[in-house]
Formats: sequence, structure tokens, C-alpha cells
Amino acid sequence: MPPMAPVETARPHWRTLDFISDLHLQASQPATFAAWQRYMASTPADALFILGDLFEVWVGDDITRAPGDPDGAFALQCQQVIHATSARLPVYFMHGNRDFLLGDDFAKGCCMTLLTDPTVLEFDGQRWLLSHGDELCLDDVDYQQFRQQVRNPAWQQAILAKPLAERQALARVLRAQSQPRNASGVSYADVDTLEARAWLQANGASTLIHGHTHLPKDHVLDGSRQPAWRRLVLSDWDAAAQPPRLEVLRLQAGHAPRRVALAPAAEG
Repeated sequence: MPPMAPVETARPHWRTLDFISDLHLQASQPATFAAWQRYMASTPADALFILGDLFEVWVGDDITRAPGDPDGAFALQCQQVIHATSARLPVYFMHGNRDFLLGDDFAKGCCMTLLTDPTVLEFDGQRWLLSHGDELCLDDVDYQQFRQQVRNPAWQQAILAKPLAERQALARVLRAQSQPRNASGVSYADVDTLEARAWLQANGASTLIHGHTHLPKDHVLDGSRQPAWRRLVLSDWDAAAQPPRLEVLRLQAGHAPRRVALAPAAEG
């Protein structure tokens, strides 16, 4: 059965909304962090929605209480960036497949609101269905089994009960296992069209916005409807790529969605 999503209603003064996902922030990629930091300080949006995989890996909110650890220092720096942005505009976060252990402590520390996956956003007279997107990739059977395990609250509680160093070691092993597949250029399963339509139907929405697949594109799922059913896929971020991938999906009241390509932050 398609999930029945909770509803988030846009505030009356909102005119511009930004959506990003799959930044995979990590200390080893400073150029992407710098571009994100600059964007967070300068976005003209009235609200920002981060639809998962903001971080390459998240081993628990207690990482921010280990500032002497390089990963802890980086996580704390990211929290400070989000907190500064939250002072200007609401920031919403939806878990991805990399940062599903991000919890209330971190979110409260940077005044960020956690969203359920999926969530319906009511804005500009429409219902927009927001998701990270991984749950819709039905052909990736192995991943769906993994997802069911790691999203289980009992499993998460057991993992978070382990010492921080042990969790960090486990994360390094998992990343090492995924790197050969990433480097090989293997195609990942895409969102299942029938399931995406079912989600839209169940939630009375016309447009699905999601990330996860790293395949940014605008899809028409059913052009016979009014408004047409669409699927808007967010880009991943990589400032070191050629050309750089630093894209924001922007909704403005009264206008069609548009993609905004950001420039990498200047060095120095």
C-alpha cells in the first residue's frame, strides 16, 4: 500500500522554496562543503528542504560532542552552518540512505525540522510530494532488504548503543565496500513509475520531488491529467566534478520549477 504522507503547509509569506539533496558532505571534499556553505549563507529562499543524504555518512548525533575527532569537528561545523541559515529561514530535513541515523539532538542543535518520508507540501495551490526516493527503487531488491533492516527502530537503537569508535569503524567498512561499485559505473535501479504514480494518487499530489538516484531530470508520469503528474529528480552535488554539479531546484509562486546551477566557491 502506498504510504499516506503527513502534510506540511507553506507559510503565507513564502514565495520561493529551494530543494537540495545528495550532497554527501564529508571533510575529504572541502570544495563541495565550501560551495554548500556559501549557498546556505546566500540563498534567497523563504524555506529550504534538504531531501536526504546531506552527509556521506552519519554515525550518530554524539559525533558533534567529539570535537577533537576530525569527523566530529566537521559535523559540528556543518551544524553551525545550518544553525546560521535557520536564523534567517526555516530549514527542513528528510533522511536519506546515508544519514538515516541523524536524530533529534542534531536537528534541535541547528533548529532544523525533521520531515517524514514521504511528506506532502502544500504550496502555491498545489500538493507536492517530497521523498528521498530510495523507497521507490523497487528493482534494487538487495537494497530494499537492507533499508528495511536499518530503518527498524530496534536495529538503530542497538547500533547507537555501540561506542562511537566502533560505529565509525563500521562506517569505514561499509564505505570501502561501496566504493568499487561506485567506481565501476554500475547503473543503480531507478524509481518505479507505477509505484510513483500510486504514491501521487494516494496523496492527492501532482508532482513528486526526490533525490537518491543522481539522475536529475523532469519526467512526465501522466500528461492526460490536469495538472500533469510529474517527477522532478534532484541532482547530487560534487564541486570537484567536471563540470561541477551544484544544482538547486527552486519553486517560485506563480512560476514553473527551475533548476539553478551554482558556481563553485572561490578558492583562497
